[in-house]
Amino acid sequence: MEENDVPETYGLRLGVRGGGCSGIMYSLGFDSELRERDTVFTIHDVRLVVDRTSLFYLAGTELDYSDGLHGRGFVFNNPNAARTCGCGDAFGV
Repeated sequence: MEENDVPETYGLRLGVRGGGCSGIMYSLGFDSELRERDTVFTIHDVRLVVDRTSLFYLAGTELDYSDGLHGRGFVFNNPNAARTCGCGDAFGV
């Protein structure tokens, strides 16, 4: 297996958890296990896994990648966020 190869059984898990300066933080990582309350989406051949609770907070969110002056990384454009912090990793509803 090459360094950047991810097995087909893995999905990109997108979720939220309590914490951060605005109350709720995004979480993003690879996961090999599906849970009973997960919803699976396939977008551009990427298997995206979201648990039911996170889906409520993430509905309508667009995930983008930025390589701009403020650094590179994923950017969450969440229409449900009433407030966000400066780092963009946390939000409140």
